[in-house]
Amino acid sequence: MAGVANEGSAKPATAARIYDYHLGGTHNFPADREAAQAITKMFPFVPLLARANRAFLRRAVRHVAEQGVTQFLDVGSGIPTEGNVHEVVHEINPDARVVYVDMDPVAVSESLDILAGKPNATAIRADLRDPQSILGHPQVRKIIDFGQPVALLTVAVLHFVADDELATKALEELLGALPSGSYLVLSHGSAEGMAIDLDQLDTAQSVYKRDTTTPFVLRSRAEVTAYFDGLDLVEPGVVWLPQWRPAPGDPTDFVADPAQSGGLCGVAKLP
Repeated sequence: MAGVANEGSAKPATAARIYDYHLGGTHNFPADREAAQAITKMFPFVPLLARANRAFLRRAVRHVAEQGVTQFLDVGSGIPTEGNVHEVVHEINPDARVVYVDMDPVAVSESLDILAGKPNATAIRADLRDPQSILGHPQVRKIIDFGQPVALLTVAVLHFVADDELATKALEELLGALPSGSYLVLSHGSAEGMAIDLDQLDTAQSVYKRDTTTPFVLRSRAEVTAYFDGLDLVEPGVVWLPQWRPAPGDPTDFVADPAQSGGLCGVAKLP
């Protein structure tokens, strides 16, 4: 990565690579590290939030795969480092197909390197805010059969669509392309119940707004729950990240006070 890091020294930060840094990854550049460190200086628990979110992703994906779903469309995927979607689902069904979607070209390039030699998994560059750039993409059409159930993963991505109406419409358009029996797996940042300084939160949001192309917005439980309207929520419904079907070996940082995980999540089936 040394050569890549030097090459990317002038690249602006992105949410995908900041997230990779928080997870302890190496697929990031100086600007990503600087932005991540600025956030962590204000909120030292942020790397723990990232790990709690990744653990939810693994649990939710495993659950959906165990229901027999063999197609996964991971929108806003970031970089599929160790323990990500394709590894989880291929333990259950080696023939399962996975498409990772991200708007960051470097994240997509890194993803394709990681996925080399894996014919049932690929990555494309497209933007959640333009659902047709995803649904109409040739690689998506090649790998995903929209006549069969699909798991749509929107994990820690909708909070990077600051416009409420645009976020809702984009999700609705993506879900509208999926058949009955498909699933939505979603997590979203929320400060409800968190013991944080609002001025610091404003500063953190300004870091993303200034240093990346993806400013973020936190939403309430009611707003996050509304994303599941018309779908059949899987128990235990919309809960904090550590509360969704915890498993042995998961991070335990927020077990005593799940609201401090800063993320609401849920899984639902399309009727």
